Amino acid sequence: MVKEKAFPPSESGGAPLAVTVFFGANDASLPDRYAAFLHVPLDEYKQNLIAIVAFLKKKMRPEIYLFGDSITEGSFTNGGWGASLANHFSRTADVVLRGYSGYNTRWALMVKEKVLPPAESGGAPLAVTVFFGANDASLPDRYSAFQHVPLDEYKQNLVAIVAFLKKQWASTRIILITPPPIDEAARILAREYRHPYVPNPSGLPERTNEVAGRYAKECVAAAAECGVAVIDIWEKMQKLPNWEKTYLSDGLHLTPNGNKVVFEEVIAQLKDQKISPDNLPPDLPLFSQIDPNDPVKSFQNL
Repeated sequence: MVKEKAFPPSESGGAPLAVTVFFGANDASLPDRYAAFLHVPLDEYKQNLIAIVAFLKKKMRPEIYLFGDSITEGSFTNGGWGASLANHFSRTADVVLRGYSGYNTRWALMVKEKVLPPAESGGAPLAVTVFFGANDASLPDRYSAFQHVPLDEYKQNLVAIVAFLKKQWASTRIILITPPPIDEAARILAREYRHPYVPNPSGLPERTNEVAGRYAKECVAAAAECGVAVIDIWEKMQKLPNWEKTYLSDGLHLTPNGNKVVFEEVIAQLKDQKISPDNLPPDLPLFSQIDPNDPVKSFQNL
């Protein structure tokens, strides 16, 4: 009864790679026990599955896109800020991951049309987070120099990304997030105990906190110039005690506690812009809204 609402029409965009269909626990409720209203006869259950498989296409809920580097790519790991965001908005919005480890704003600007859907593909996302700068701030004379983007170009790249998003979707809320602070000692240790992508003959960190702070300030300035929201993680995190070890796993990437900081800042910004589960209707009737005496009527006016 709800498949057309739960999945988009085929003309809405590319086909999904896969869809899981995981029903049966409630269908198997016994017809003479207290959960009888959930019961579906065995032959009907099978035919329903066949019908669902025959139909399957995907419909998106309203979406929130996360566009960024490895700190975004890794945000769907256990305890990650993206996974927490998806859980926070479960049943009301889909959180779509567009994170690319190692990327800077120069590369992001070159791939933006490929990684974000065209305006004509469907409804505008509710929001997009843009979380770049950690790689742009790599020092130009250290082993990650190929990731370095000069400070003025970094700001202009952010302005260009925001302009692109605004042109695509005028109603979409945009949140810029600054690079995090850097624990330089931990960056050196991280390279000693992990296989580097490129050699580090100098033994010096490829980033410094002072330089990361300059990029954070330019991110804040870009947000002000564009009239969009910004989260200054570089500043906020350093106000917390023992931030180097509590919130950073290797002097750059986030621990579960660091992910929690980003998650809380993002949901606070979204709430300020009237985007929260309280303001978004659930995609389909909640279980508590289904009448045990007449379950079907809950699905008749979708």
